[in-house]
Amino acid sequence: MLPPPLSAGDTIAVVSPSRRITHDQMERSWQVFDEWGLNVLKGRHLFATDGYFAGSDQERLEEFQAFLDDSSVKAVFCARGGYGATRFVDRLNWKNSAATQKWIVGFSDITAIHLAATREGLGSVHGLMPAQYGYDGVDESLASLRDLLFYHTFTHELESNTGLTCEGSVIAPVTGGNLSLLAESLGTPAEIDTRGKILFMEEIDEYLYKIDRMLNQLARAGKFEGLEGVIIGDFSDCQDTKIPFGKDIYGILERYFAKLRIPVASGLPLGHEPYNLALPLNVPVHMEVKASACKLSLAHSS
Repeated sequence: MLPPPLSAGDTIAVVSPSRRITHDQMERSWQVFDEWGLNVLKGRHLFATDGYFAGSDQERLEEFQAFLDDSSVKAVFCARGGYGATRFVDRLNWKNSAATQKWIVGFSDITAIHLAATREGLGSVHGLMPAQYGYDGVDESLASLRDLLFYHTFTHELESNTGLTCEGSVIAPVTGGNLSLLAESLGTPAEIDTRGKILFMEEIDEYLYKIDRMLNQLARAGKFEGLEGVIIGDFSDCQDTKIPFGKDIYGILERYFAKLRIPVASGLPLGHEPYNLALPLNVPVHMEVKASACKLSLAHSS
């Protein structure tokens, strides 16, 4: 279920669970949170550095855990992705978070945390992260995030015209995120559970054959069995090898999903682009796919 809506005056926390960040990257986010009327707690290790990471694994674990446990914190915003959350995610204790129902916001490497939250029955948000709030072209993405967090408003009518579209309508919880993290979850305590779900995936800067390998790994693990629907977000900056793979990204995806006889929408603005609409995870979403369009909405509002 979704946590209670945020209100002006609420307290949120901003943490760095993965790659390190700089003060400059975060300047615009402090302005945005102030405009939204939120009180912001900044993690003690928010700007820490430990090689590639924003502090040691233990520091990042303890900081994230502290905000999960703090009943005054209504939302935890992950400053950016990169890599690093999987190094501590299995040691998080979700007991207090389950009792207080707070928002967790992020994407990319934060997929690992979303999957862990889903395993605990918690809802979360795949959405723009604070280090991106100063990017050009993010206004609509930020507005969609605010609408979801403050008003539980989630209705998107979008084009789905990549050639990979399977018509249909379904209501089911959404699970997923970054494809690399979904594949990495297999065999772990937070292994993705797709049965009875709408599977969402996106990716950036990967070779086509590696994308096919990860999809094949998920297929071999049975993760495409029992799906209710599929949402394909942005697959940005895909690369080919000197010997061409022979299919573009949608040709690769079609091999796995077109035969499932379930609703499939592709090319939606969800992923590693400035136009990255907020998507609620582990809550029922109504997905309606027609020949060249897709409508997504919270099930209770459709």
